[in-house]
Amino acid sequence: MDPRYSAQDILRCDLCVTDVVQSHCEFCHVNLCNACVGQHLSDSTKNHRVVPYAERTAGPNNPKCSKHSKNCELYCEQCDLPVCSMCISSGKHKGHHLSDVLQDLSYKIEDLEKELKELETRIRPKYDEIATGIKTKKDNLETYYRILSTAITKQGEDWHREINIIVNKQKSEIDEMKIKHLAALNKQEKEILQITAKVNQCILDLKKILDSNEVSLDSAYKSRNTEFRRLPPEVIVSLPSFSPHQINTEQIHQMFGSLSALSITTEECRYTIKSLLDELELITILGTGYEFLYSVTSLSDEEIWTRGVDKTMKLYNLKGKLLKSIKTKSGSKPCDITVSRSGDLVYTDPDTRTVNIVKNKQIQEVIRLEGWIPYYICSTFSGDLLVTMDSEDKEQSKVVRYSGSTMKQTIQFDSVGKPLYSSNIYAKYISENRNLDICVADNEARAVVVVNQAGKLRFRYTGHPSTTTGSFSPRGITTDSQSQILIADWDNHCIHILDQDGQFLRYIDNCDLQLPWGICVDTRDNLFVAEYNSGKVKKIRYM
Repeated sequence: MDPRYSAQDILRCDLCVTDVVQSHCEFCHVNLCNACVGQHLSDSTKNHRVVPYAERTAGPNNPKCSKHSKNCELYCEQCDLPVCSMCISSGKHKGHHLSDVLQDLSYKIEDLEKELKELETRIRPKYDEIATGIKTKKDNLETYYRILSTAITKQGEDWHREINIIVNKQKSEIDEMKIKHLAALNKQEKEILQITAKVNQCILDLKKILDSNEVSLDSAYKSRNTEFRRLPPEVIVSLPSFSPHQINTEQIHQMFGSLSALSITTEECRYTIKSLLDELELITILGTGYEFLYSVTSLSDEEIWTRGVDKTMKLYNLKGKLLKSIKTKSGSKPCDITVSRSGDLVYTDPDTRTVNIVKNKQIQEVIRLEGWIPYYICSTFSGDLLVTMDSEDKEQSKVVRYSGSTMKQTIQFDSVGKPLYSSNIYAKYISENRNLDICVADNEARAVVVVNQAGKLRFRYTGHPSTTTGSFSPRGITTDSQSQILIADWDNHCIHILDQDGQFLRYIDNCDLQLPWGICVDTRDNLFVAEYNSGKVKKIRYM
């Protein structure tokens, strides 16, 4: 008998069945020799906890049979319960599929561990994110209603100011009318006094003549009574009056302004927490006709733009039909392509130092640089453009945000003044995440550099420990609806998937990928991979 299978033999590795056991995986319940530990850990679809064999915790105990008080060694798949030898001998489980109860338990533990991982790393963070959003809304509530109240107060003050202007204007008009009225009366009074003085003088003259009895005075007197009988014109004054308009309360409210009603409703969240598939699905392979293929970007769920080694950018549908070809304005090879929020193709032209947009087959220059060369580009959720660029002397590299042709932000250094990106023209693909992080795949640095919206460094990812040190070769980069970051690894012929905080989740490495370069996702989280040498685009379902 082979001593390896003798009951007296020492414990052997469960994988190679040759070497002596040195370690134990507590999640998989597998005994391992030192040489097989790495092979076991390479299965990234499972969680592992490898400990020295002597430090392993006790394994799970066989459950007790509820009917016979014996240990259950088997599990009945049809009845979905553990069974003992007496249950089997009773014939009740005849023809049923039976499996090892501990093996079945290990599968269930594995499922529970997956559920726990999803709850901890994906579901709970989303609820925490929603709670944070509610807190932010509550913090902003006081400010919003204060601004609203201030606006109404200002409107009231404006109305008071206008009313005061009207009141003061009319009171001023009254004062002017009173002055004119008084002046007219004073003038009339003066004329009457003057005539009265003449009448009084005539009276004195007549009394003097009558008292003297001198005929000469009688004959010299000339009567003025006829003159005085014509009284002076009477001043007729039409007194002003104030006619107040009736206050129309409803009209005042309408003129003053109105408050819209507070509306509080709930609606189904359009965001769904998706899980990574255990088995990836290669849906479509499209030929593009390029000798070398660099970029792919999604126009819609049915159409993709591609960019290869020549000056032509091509639009294909998912049946492989060429829908449109656009040649660069300069005749030079574009470096990168993206689709704007309005659905227009945008490309960078390093030779002319420009960023251009294609509208109705007409190419318009959006940005022209001096001293810098634009390379890779992405369109943001707000409609801005993020552009990676190097200085002409190849000494500096940075990311610049543009709104149209206006530069809004420059991202170049970390908090201590060190460059965030390598200064080299090698690929620095760029993508914006749903949490507004800016993700750059820096091929020369063999790292993915992620900064927040303000440009502050969040983390660097330099590859999973299972890959050979220094072999991580990031090219294309994109993000999906779950804020996961997907990176094309050129040297290792695979795609890395990270969560938004840089934690490795899994590889996409079993779709026969060869030299993946550009990548993108559509609105349904289907992944498109541009293979450099084959000139093909592969559509993969991974969620």
